[in-house]
Amino acid sequence: MKINWGTGIVLAFIGFISFIMYFVINMTTNDKYDSSLVTKEYYKEELKYQEDINKETNAKNLITNITWKRTSEGLELLFPDNMDAKAITGKVFLYRPSNKQVDFETTISLSNHNLLIPDKRLLDGRWNLKVDWQYNGKSYLYKKEIVY
Repeated sequence: MKINWGTGIVLAFIGFISFIMYFVINMTTNDKYDSSLVTKEYYKEELKYQEDINKETNAKNLITNITWKRTSEGLELLFPDNMDAKAITGKVFLYRPSNKQVDFETTISLSNHNLLIPDKRLLDGRWNLKVDWQYNGKSYLYKKEIVY
């Protein structure tokens, strides 16, 4: 059987459309490619954005801001030494962009100026670190994208 050029073009179009439809259906039905929002109440979070800007400005005006380092025990957050560690309160949020099941938050309770997040809670890769903390009635916010 001989196929002429018109039949070949039609078969090429059908093959290409089938190829594209396979990937579209695969991306929309596979849970591996879930494209959920960062938070469930995205628009409420957006309205509080100016508060976050003010907190970040407060943090940038500090003499020393929060720093972090990776140790053998885990992720260590170092708070400013010129502040009383027992007066620092707040929360630490760790968000993993590639897997929302491993996201977590923890409260800040310091006896010295260090907060250790255990290594067993963190996977290697990219994390968004957000520390929302207060000291003497003033709020601060530290955000950093880290690779652990």
